[in-house]
Amino acid sequence: MEDHLRGDALKKQMLDQIDAIIQASEERSRPLEVDPARNDLFELFVKAEQAGCVGEDAVPDLSADGICQSLAERWGLKSSAESWVSSEQKIPAEHIAKMRSLWSVMRMWMEWTYAWQRWAEFHDTDTAQA
Repeated sequence: MEDHLRGDALKKQMLDQIDAIIQASEERSRPLEVDPARNDLFELFVKAEQAGCVGEDAVPDLSADGICQSLAERWGLKSSAESWVSSEQKIPAEHIAKMRSLWSVMRMWMEWTYAWQRWAEFHDTDTAQA
């Protein structure tokens, strides 16, 4: 039970920090793919990976998909998209902007996950000498 509470606290803290980075970048009209946002997001990725929260079936789920689902729900994007599909209402402009930001974070997070998983393959001393 205690591990579950720690996991929930970690997930909330990480999501709050990612949300704050996105918010700051949107306020400054700066892409998330450039520093300082990229660096800050990467540092969060490293923390999530070290905590074992990035892989498949991780608890808490801080994979790219897990972050996307959690922030989309937090920002009301899920209900906005469902309304758009069911009643053909337009998605509000602020939700489109949030979706773009979320896609940027997801893309970077997925790229880092892929690179991290393959790190040893390209940095093994026996393989590097061959």
